Amino acid sequence: MTLLSEKWQKEKHYKLVKEFWSMDENRIAVRFAYEWQNESGQWFRSYGNENWQFNDKGLMEQRHASINDLAIKEADRKFLWQGDKRPVDYPGLTELGC
Repeated sequence: MTLLSEKWQKEKHYKLVKEFWSMDENRIAVRFAYEWQNESGQWFRSYGNENWQFNDKGLMEQRHASINDLAIKEADRKFLWQGDKRPVDYPGLTELGC
């Protein structure tokens, strides 16, 4: 089983929002948050920063991430769209106050 397969078996109802933070030459930084529910029904918001560095061919050569998990009540969820794909007009992290 792959890492992502294991992750998505554990993290049900996964909804992700990324927000561009900055860019310089061959590096990009984003901040992100995602909500998910574990097997016992507890909801979480995981959030953090991700930094990517690309080589001359445009392929990622380094990835650094810092991720924090916060238990939340179902009533505190912010990523409530239907389906797997976030609608284009759905508010981003800044608009949602994340």
